[in-house]
Amino acid sequence: MNDVKLIFERSCEGKGLGLLPALDVPEAALPDGFGRKTAPRLPELSETEISRHYKTLVKRTYGVNDGFYPLGSCTMKYNPRINEEMAALPQFTQIHPLQPERTAQGCLEVLWRAEQLLCEITGMDNMTFQPAAGAHGEFTGILLVKAYHKSRGDEKRTKIIVPDSAHGTNPATAAMAGFTVVSIPSGEDGCVDLEKLRAAAGEDTAGLMLTNPNTLGLFEKDILEITKIVHDAGGLVYYDGANLNAVMGVARPGDMGFDVVHLNLHKTFSTPHGGGGPGSGPVGCKAFLTPFLPSPRVIKNEDGSFRFERDLPQSAGAVKEFYGNFLVDVRALAYILTLGKEGIPEAAKNAVLAANYLMKKLSEHYDMASGRCMHEFVITLERLKKEKGVSAMDVAKALLDHGIHPPTMYFPLIVHEALMVEPTETEPKETLDEVAGVFASIWEEAQKNPAALHEMPLHTPVRRLDEVGAARNPKIRYEFE
Repeated sequence: MNDVKLIFERSCEGKGLGLLPALDVPEAALPDGFGRKTAPRLPELSETEISRHYKTLVKRTYGVNDGFYPLGSCTMKYNPRINEEMAALPQFTQIHPLQPERTAQGCLEVLWRAEQLLCEITGMDNMTFQPAAGAHGEFTGILLVKAYHKSRGDEKRTKIIVPDSAHGTNPATAAMAGFTVVSIPSGEDGCVDLEKLRAAAGEDTAGLMLTNPNTLGLFEKDILEITKIVHDAGGLVYYDGANLNAVMGVARPGDMGFDVVHLNLHKTFSTPHGGGGPGSGPVGCKAFLTPFLPSPRVIKNEDGSFRFERDLPQSAGAVKEFYGNFLVDVRALAYILTLGKEGIPEAAKNAVLAANYLMKKLSEHYDMASGRCMHEFVITLERLKKEKGVSAMDVAKALLDHGIHPPTMYFPLIVHEALMVEPTETEPKETLDEVAGVFASIWEEAQKNPAALHEMPLHTPVRRLDEVGAARNPKIRYEFE
């Protein structure tokens, strides 16, 4: 009974349930060419069996409602229920993207108000909500950079500078947009090496992609000099907003010299985003880049009504159908309005406090990759691996036996045997103390009996899986006999 069968394996021919009422209108046939040639092979089960199947899956799922979830660089914080209630309002869920603008004024106002507030938080002038997620937002932001240089006939700018501490999607984004990626190493302090940046910046520089705080959880102390170097070379500076939750309401990317930003509403502004979605990666920019934003844009008329502005001849082009993942924007707006101008910076400060508190507690046993951090910190288990043969993977798997979701493993790549920990602002001190105790017990076990950690987890539904094989050869559809 412990093995979870796929729903197709539970299927039995002839079973079913009736959910739809009898048809009370004339039946309409699909036009020729639109129907399937063969019926879909769907599972056949009773309502009870379906309910039990999904309840079993729920029991096997672990989320922020179940316990500590310290994924670094992912901000998996608790998502207030009021956000879900707002996004479930029928006035939002039963709207259609093609209906007349005058009948969707509330939805347009949501987008307009969210734009105003997020621009205030980031120091930008305008914003688009089309991108579906963070990496999609990155791509859109870099398209703005490309369109800007092209509009000026400055097509010699073919290179994007990316620090080695960047998120892995940054160089991929630049390459997808047609740029050559120039990687620069971090200094000994974990921040951008200014001399290396000066050497890389030149007439062929289109821009710099930067995360601040960076992936070591450090605020770039020379950020004003960094943006000046790139601007003096004629390039633009792009802000990866994955870590904005550490500085929101306290410091604005626009004031640091950034020209374009993307945000992760599904992280910083509290929408659940496990399992690949849903997400929203809006892109904000300074006024001089506004003409290149995707079309359409929401505009407020003089009479207080709202409309779509579609006449954007210099637009970099639409990046998603219609207007993006709208209900994620609703959740984000509810979150911002709930916290307000006092709550937004308080959340950022609490995230920084929680991270530094937990880092201090763990540093009694574990080596840290850097000193005082912002919202997250990186543990390096390189010494433990050399002395005891216990890896970051072993510690992560041991945490599972204690009911704790592991931190992000082996990232950033510039830290050997890395565990990136982000407690977020929503965890109380009592939880952080309990977690520190678990880490301490794992450390002690590693000293006394390191071989035991190679066997963990012992008490989870499944043990160690072939994660590389699953990633490279995923089975995404059921194979019928």
